[in-house]
Amino acid sequence: MIRALFFFVVVGGLIWGTLTLTDYPGVVSLEWAGYRIDTSFAVLMGAVALISFMVALTYRFWLFLRRSPGEIKTSWNVKRRQRGYQALTRGMVAVAAGDADEARRQAKRADSLLDEPPLTMLVSAQAAQMRGDEAAAGTFFAAMIKRPETEFLGLRGLFNQAIKRGDKTEALSLARRAHRLQPKSPWVADSMFDLQISTGQWLDARVTSDDLHRRKLVDPATAKRRKAVLNYQLGLEAREQGDLSTAEGHLRDANKLAPDFIPAVVDLAARWVEGGKSSKAVKMIEDSWATEPHPALLEPYWIACGATDALDRVRAAKKLTDPSPDHPESLIALARASLEARLWGEARQSLEKALDGILVPPGRVCRMMAQLEESENADQGRAREWLVRASQASADPVWVCDHCGNGVGEWSVTCGKCGEFDSYYWRPPPSVAGLMEPSVVDGGTEDLEPRTKLIDAGGAAILPPGGVGAG
Repeated sequence: MIRALFFFVVVGGLIWGTLTLTDYPGVVSLEWAGYRIDTSFAVLMGAVALISFMVALTYRFWLFLRRSPGEIKTSWNVKRRQRGYQALTRGMVAVAAGDADEARRQAKRADSLLDEPPLTMLVSAQAAQMRGDEAAAGTFFAAMIKRPETEFLGLRGLFNQAIKRGDKTEALSLARRAHRLQPKSPWVADSMFDLQISTGQWLDARVTSDDLHRRKLVDPATAKRRKAVLNYQLGLEAREQGDLSTAEGHLRDANKLAPDFIPAVVDLAARWVEGGKSSKAVKMIEDSWATEPHPALLEPYWIACGATDALDRVRAAKKLTDPSPDHPESLIALARASLEARLWGEARQSLEKALDGILVPPGRVCRMMAQLEESENADQGRAREWLVRASQASADPVWVCDHCGNGVGEWSVTCGKCGEFDSYYWRPPPSVAGLMEPSVVDGGTEDLEPRTKLIDAGGAAILPPGGVGAG
């Protein structure tokens, strides 16, 4: 609407001007160099308009001649870049499709068409890796880290190569450099943490874990648990170096962060008993047992209480298990102490309560019943019956790796089979519908290789860690 209105205004103006010049033609005289020209004003205006048009046309033609070479070159460069980006795209598609030869060809073509090495080096490196030429890929990655825009990608490529050849020292150095560039990158921090764990750099791993927590890359519960485990490892390291005071401080911090972390409770109790702080050890073990009873706490508790004879151990066991008298571990602890004290009635009462309502009794309870029948009644037949039931019973709890199912008798910071950090949890070892492939590890504990679905020895599916017995 506005354009139409403007058009009519212009046309109207031209018509008005033409009519005005027609009604008032006027006279114009021009003398120059002995020549005289007499004409009307309208003719003069027409001559001026024609000359202006010719000048403008000449100027436009001159600009065309001047700009043509540059425009032709720009157009050629644009088409060349388009072909280069097309080759780069095809190269990336070839990498994704696993076609190494096509990826190499397209990478070369893109490199020749595009004067931007950062865009082509990654595809070239990946194509070289697909061909199995790690040396060539390493050359491309090394060139990438010299450019700020591709340094991070180059570091990741070199890091993956170092991991592939097992060079953890080089991989850790590259991960630290990448962390300085991109501190919020989850894979960088996680990789650095894993490498520090695998190389035993506990203090550095704790710093990295704190950084992950500060940047909200791990949840608070995970960060707290990791810190407790790492403090425990730092305590063991300090103890090996003879620095008992520092070792006690680390163990105390570990226990404060994770009171249910059984290895820290056991070691700290031993340290306090050695240092004449038996009452503190007793209180700590009682608190831990009240939270989560664990058989590894029984012996340290007897030592902390000074229970040297069998009857003293029975009294100590009763005191320890008083907050949770019906827990299976409490009943087994009482039965064990009663058997050692030859208190057959109390032992039988505890064992029968431990067996009450259980279809598949634990093997250790069956073995204790066999010992009771043989010791109290000299009944070899009943003892053999219980031993047979023990051979068919559910397996005793051990430290089981949640990642691979490896079972061991003693907790360790990493799984001896898969290397996973803090993956051991106290529970019956996994089995495969009753079919297992045993192999002897760590003092005779079975290392169970799952073939299909993991279930516990009682027939129930294994739940994720964090429930009963997590430690």
